[in-house]
Parts: sequence; C-alpha cells; structure tokens
Amino acid sequence: MLILLVGAVLIFVLVFVAFRRSSGGGEEDEDNKLSGLMKIESDVFEARGLIPAKFTCDGENISPALTFNEAPENTQSLVLIVEDPDVPKSIRPDGMWTHWLVWNMPAETAGIAEDGIPDGIVGRNSNGARKYGGPCPPDKEHRYFFKLFALDTMLDLNSGSASKADLEKAMEGHILAEAQLMGRYARK
Repeated sequence: MLILLVGAVLIFVLVFVAFRRSSGGGEEDEDNKLSGLMKIESDVFEARGLIPAKFTCDGENISPALTFNEAPENTQSLVLIVEDPDVPKSIRPDGMWTHWLVWNMPAETAGIAEDGIPDGIVGRNSNGARKYGGPCPPDKEHRYFFKLFALDTMLDLNSGSASKADLEKAMEGHILAEAQLMGRYARK
C-alpha cells in the first residue's frame, strides 16, 4: 500500500513538472524571456511592480534608469520599445500606445541612465515626439512593457518618419534575443 502511495505521489510530481515546463514556467517567464539570459531591469521599480510617479505624466515625465545584461556575443545592435497595450479602443483602435522607440544602440550598451539620452536613434512615439513619454493612463491601471531586443544587424531606418510598425518589420529575421520588463501605473 505504501509503495502505491509513493508511486502515485511521484507520478503527480512528474506530471506537474512537465505541465509547468510546457506552459512556460509561470509568471517568472513574463519578464526577461525568450532567448537565453539577456535581461532588462530597473533599480526604480521591480518586475510587475508600480512605476514611481516621477517617471510619468504626473511627475517629471523622465525615463527611468534601465540596465541591460547578457546580450548574445554576436549582437550588432540593441532596440528598445516601450509600450502600453491597455489603451481604450476609443483612443487607439489597436489598443496600443508607444511611449519610446530606440534602435541602433551599440551592442555593448549596458543601459540608459535616468532621464538619459540613449546612444542610438530615437524614433517617434504615439504622441509624435522623438523622446520618452511616460505613463499617463486615462482610465485605470495600465501595464507598461519595456522590451529589449538584441539584433544581428544595424537598422537602416529614418528616425523622423519610421513608425513602430516600420521598426518591427525591419527587425524581422534579425532578433537574436529578447527580454522585457513590465511595470504598472494608475493615476490617482
């Protein structure tokens, strides 16, 4: 009887472990995911944590400090896309707001300082500005995804006219690794 009980527990544990692996391993994989060890982090908010008001339209509207780690050896450039997928459809039919686009950052870039100007090309955000635009949700708490991509090439895009769609199209077939950091913000 004891052998049957131990066997049943062992089977349950094996099935549970297999399920966790096939489903992506849970919440941890939401951040710093996809290819290998590459990471994007911030010392001003934790993954899935609240973004301080200083970095939003309710504060100084400056970019938070970001740290990049473990880009693959053959990386030629880095891309950063900051976006909010929780925008009401009445404001943007696709529900997506782009807060910051930066491409052609050197492969050895270790991050961006608080309110820093990235060493790369800054594209137009959804406001039409070529700079960081902080969280400013109109209705409720929104999620903000800071997505870092390692590419095997430099991109030939015009900073004045390239859209996020143009950037994503140019990146196709060149992504070596991707990591993301998600923060949340709601206006008071």
